[in-house]
Amino acid sequence: MITRLLVANRGEIARRVFRTCRDLGIETVAVFSDADDGAPHAREADHAVRLPGTRPADTYLSAGGIVEAALRTGADAVHPGYGFLSENAAFARAVLEAGLTWVGPSPESIAAMGSKIEAKALMAGAGVPVLPSLALPLPEGSRAGAADGLAAQTRDWPYPLLVKASAGGGGRGMRVVREPGGLVRELESARREAESAFGDGTVFVEPLLERARHIEVQVLADAHGTVWALGERECSIQRRHQKVVEEAPSPAVSPGLRARLCEAAVTAARAIGYVGAGTVEFLVKDDTVAFLEMNTRLQVEHPVTECVYGLDLVGLQLRIAEGAALPETPPEPYGHAVEVRLYAEDPAEDWRPQSGVLHRFDVPGAGTAFAPVRHGLRLDSGVEDGSEIGVHYDPMLAKVIAHGATRAEAARRLAGALARARIHGPVTNRDLLVEVLRHDAFLAGETHTAFLEQHGLPGRPAVPPAVPLAALAAALAQAAANRAAATVQAALPSGWRNVPSQPQRVSFRVGPAPAPDGAGADQGVHTVSYRLTRDGLRADGLPGTVLVGAAPDAVVLETGGVRHRFEVARHGGVTYVDSPLGSVRLTPLPRLPEPVERLAPGSLLAPMPGTVLRVEVKSGEPVAAGQVVVVLEAMKMEHRITAPAGGTVAELNTAPGRQVEAGAVLAVIEERE
Repeated sequence: MITRLLVANRGEIARRVFRTCRDLGIETVAVFSDADDGAPHAREADHAVRLPGTRPADTYLSAGGIVEAALRTGADAVHPGYGFLSENAAFARAVLEAGLTWVGPSPESIAAMGSKIEAKALMAGAGVPVLPSLALPLPEGSRAGAADGLAAQTRDWPYPLLVKASAGGGGRGMRVVREPGGLVRELESARREAESAFGDGTVFVEPLLERARHIEVQVLADAHGTVWALGERECSIQRRHQKVVEEAPSPAVSPGLRARLCEAAVTAARAIGYVGAGTVEFLVKDDTVAFLEMNTRLQVEHPVTECVYGLDLVGLQLRIAEGAALPETPPEPYGHAVEVRLYAEDPAEDWRPQSGVLHRFDVPGAGTAFAPVRHGLRLDSGVEDGSEIGVHYDPMLAKVIAHGATRAEAARRLAGALARARIHGPVTNRDLLVEVLRHDAFLAGETHTAFLEQHGLPGRPAVPPAVPLAALAAALAQAAANRAAATVQAALPSGWRNVPSQPQRVSFRVGPAPAPDGAGADQGVHTVSYRLTRDGLRADGLPGTVLVGAAPDAVVLETGGVRHRFEVARHGGVTYVDSPLGSVRLTPLPRLPEPVERLAPGSLLAPMPGTVLRVEVKSGEPVAAGQVVVVLEAMKMEHRITAPAGGTVAELNTAPGRQVEAGAVLAVIEERE
């Protein structure tokens, strides 16, 4: 039996595995990079081992370092989680050769599905339907020569195409190519991103089946010949080819199609002698069903299956690794579950990842963490109050899952929980997720992989209707805080005058601060003008509003005969106001702003800390509007810094390999007259 388990991963999935280990009485071992020193997963494990460095290649992708950590701590088993080395056959083999138990499929099964190119050929031979695959290695030689060679090879191929990493998943190393001229660039970009994320830069190309549904089947198999197909999950709502909303069962899969998908998934698992938990993914459009890939690991979205079937998939993984047999048939499913991935990213700015301190993170009503739930909320999180969201890893903060008797009940419960959540710190995709869950097309089950684009999501963020009252609450809370700190006449209200005089005015910038490069969801400035008199509160623009009570951290206002409670928190110069009317972020503006250094017109700034991968231009050369100038790597993704207008490169202040901070001037483009 397993007595001490090392999880070769970080964040939310490491904590998820630890939860089951505690239930089973298994000791836990964490590994952590320098960037994760003090992270929740490292703190809550029974034992923890530092992997020196911050780069994934030096830490969570270091197979030798992780195996050595397992041996040093006396672990007798390794669970890979998902991502990083979870689908690396050489790592699985190294674990087994060290005399440890590998919680996953055999290295041979991983290798069979590890190359998506070979996996599709194997599945086609087993009778599983597949899309045609266009294996396309990057030609040797100059970039111009490569472009000519690729143009010749792809002359008759249908566009658009999808470039995909052969190893790994999660949207890393995936690019859409809509015309032949962009193929070489996107191949190179996908190859670099895949190498960084998975340690394998092999890529291939296949036709892009647009507006299809992304459907996957959870399989679980033991070493005694039993294979379960635990229904399907709908994972069609995606951004950057990465899922953001998942649910089980699919609202559009008929019993007949479900049987067809489950049969194909079981066939795929038996074809490679699969043992453990895995997921077989398909694209479904009208009558077309096409195998995409098999993930030989636990999926990010496994909680929705756990909630519907009442199972602990991690617990079953551990028992299978110990040699236990599954019952002949799985339990019957019940109800519906929906999961969303909460990311530190700005949807309005091309999903730009965000970093910084997460001052507060609270999802009211989440009854369980990392465990199946019925008719309730579940929270699987890798962060907590005070966590630092860095630039080295994926920006996912948490998964929030709701289960209900019906799909509508689960969606309503989840949307309400997200809307009430208190999230203070980096910008997140929370508002977008709420909008999706309440969207008429989503509630009607009309989802597909282009859902966000079809419905214009995300649009530019509108000014929340709660801003006038929230800003007034923020001003009153700050006034209460000032009086609480006063050493003279502290009992008098802020701004008190025996004779009415000028009102108090406070101005706030609404929404997140602009990014260092000037981009951002700027929602304007709102000014609060109010008086506190013997007769009570008088607020310009809010007639009839009554102040019921004000404290530094909470204000109660009554308007139209209805009372509203506003919770107010201040972190690092930003005020967060949470209420049933919505969450509002406000930045008080100084009455007498200090002079600031002005940047040269046309300055291109680093939007976040990162590493310069490439500089695409030379000083003095002309550039066109939208042309890529610098490519930056941060949070395991590439970010292209482009010229805002046509002109000339007047300054070039960086070079490949250089580490840059947010706001650093990378280049200056002098616009043409």
